[in-house]
Amino acid sequence: MPPQVMPPQTTGARPPGREQSYIENILRLNRGKPATFHFSFEHAVEQGKNTKTVRGVVEAAGRDHVILRELKSNHRFLFPMIYFDFAEYDEEMSYFNQNP
Repeated sequence: MPPQVMPPQTTGARPPGREQSYIENILRLNRGKPATFHFSFEHAVEQGKNTKTVRGVVEAAGRDHVILRELKSNHRFLFPMIYFDFAEYDEEMSYFNQNP
């Protein structure tokens, strides 16, 4: 019996020229812009503290992680995105064109 070939499934493709506004895409658009990044954890990162704030810039961002460079020390951090709370930018943020 010949194997059955399944047709490729199509999912809701985005219209041409429209980006999906996932957090990692927004972080990538603002790569290199100074900001304050806030993270919180289930476990303590320092005694009695379960949050981490980094003053720095995004070097890279993926679906499940972000790489930040701290401005004062040039120290680099790799954070899983599940711990990301929010970012505060010093200047206007870049965002996707909202025109249809």
